[in-house]
Amino acid sequence: MFEYLNIIDSGKYTHEQVEEMIRFLQQDLQCRNNEIKHMEDCDLVLYLRKKLNRPMRVCGMVKNVGEPGGGPFLAYNEDGTVSLQILESSQIDMNNESAKSMFENGTHFNPVDLVCAVKNYKGEKFNLPQYVDKNTGFISHKSKNGRELKAMELPGLWNGAMSDWNTIFVEVPLITFNPVKTVNDLLRDVHQ
Repeated sequence: MFEYLNIIDSGKYTHEQVEEMIRFLQQDLQCRNNEIKHMEDCDLVLYLRKKLNRPMRVCGMVKNVGEPGGGPFLAYNEDGTVSLQILESSQIDMNNESAKSMFENGTHFNPVDLVCAVKNYKGEKFNLPQYVDKNTGFISHKSKNGRELKAMELPGLWNGAMSDWNTIFVEVPLITFNPVKTVNDLLRDVHQ
């Protein structure tokens, strides 16, 4: 990404280089925009610069073995693009059989490890609040003192606060995932 951004800043790029940047954005970062084919060259380069010059996260995902947690999805963004996102079950319309099936049959889930790049190609820190999707709050079901309640949750770390980051999912070994969602999880061998 840094190499591409330096090429864009130089103003000296070929049509082949721009096509390579588009392929990288679409194939490696899974960021898609149906309008890209209708953009003029100058608008296309501005679009590429905006999409490439963002914080980045590499999310280590484990195989789904039935533990509670979010999963990797392609999600529609407000700007009309599609990108990799981590969604929690409370963000999925479980009344929609297709959406419910995708969530329940997902092969991987939960970012166990995150590696984050929070500086741009010039070595400057990104203004991270600029990359938060404030509209990703959701209602979750919780319990307190044995009483069921609904809680309004603001954007979480990976499902809202990092929603406008460039994202890559990689598989990591299941042994790296040692959740503590309930006090009983502390009784697992890995926590002894």
